[in-house]
Amino acid sequence: MIVAMQELATEEQIDAIIQEMVEAGVNVHRTTGASQTILAGVGPTQALDLTAFEQMPGVMYVHRISSPYKLAGRGFRPEGTIIEFENGVKIGGNEVVVMAGPCSIENEAQIQETARRVKASGGKFLRGGAFKPRSSPYAFQGLGIPGLKLMFEAAREHGLLCVSEVMEISQIEPMLPYVDLFQVGARNMQNYNLLRELGKARKPILLKRGIAGTIEELLLSSEYILAGGNYDVILCERGIRTYETATRNTMDISAIPVIHKLSHLPIVGDPSHGTGRRDMVGAMALASVAAGADAIIVEVHPNADKAASDAAQTLYLEQFDTLMGQIRLVAKAIGRTA
Repeated sequence: MIVAMQELATEEQIDAIIQEMVEAGVNVHRTTGASQTILAGVGPTQALDLTAFEQMPGVMYVHRISSPYKLAGRGFRPEGTIIEFENGVKIGGNEVVVMAGPCSIENEAQIQETARRVKASGGKFLRGGAFKPRSSPYAFQGLGIPGLKLMFEAAREHGLLCVSEVMEISQIEPMLPYVDLFQVGARNMQNYNLLRELGKARKPILLKRGIAGTIEELLLSSEYILAGGNYDVILCERGIRTYETATRNTMDISAIPVIHKLSHLPIVGDPSHGTGRRDMVGAMALASVAAGADAIIVEVHPNADKAASDAAQTLYLEQFDTLMGQIRLVAKAIGRTA
């Protein structure tokens, strides 16, 4: 259930509603927007008399949530969620933020050069994999925490934020000092134990859509994180598996406006994994911006053809610089900045 308070509702009135909901055995999640406070009740709300709540002082309206995702739905934050990082970068606002870096952190020279060029081109996040979930057990698995430290140092030296993938619960704590944004990969979208633990972390989460995940399943996965009290969740469309073989995945551009309609959470477009082809990354990145993506994440490398992983979909740094100029033009055309 959603209880929307009046704009001038007092803290005493809000506390009274919360107490009433808690006494009924309902978990209460509070969010305060620009003009009103929203109280989302999760739990056994079917037997509650909504009319009784509507008559309490300070209440504007009360309604039941019909969708299975209670906190990820737009009703919880009708104005949308904007996630602000410590250096002032915001995801979910008017600016289209760009994240870029190699699929895998390989060595200090590689990550330093990438960070320098990403910053010079206008990127805001340095991305890189320290723990790599590879289909083959014989493929490069990443440098682990030592590699993550290299990326963090390079990012900070060049004024960038860090995003990297967490694969299991035991990695959360050692990664905390070295990331600004935890990435949950497609393979872990329905790793509910991991998502629950990330709900306890007070650090933003980038949640990627699974290769066979529906939009509803993606939103339900985000619900695990939100229910833990971590409301700083960013969704990511990175392509789904279909019967088409011309590309690595089929990038579902339509998911971007659909998610904006259904949810208050920001959404990122990932054209690198969405296509698996370097020659298509730019076009799908621009299409994602035009469709309303709040950020773009792409794989770039100083020597893309020799990248330790995902070479076929990785942009050269010169190509990334060109793409950034194009992203700015598309963003401007739809009334945004980049």
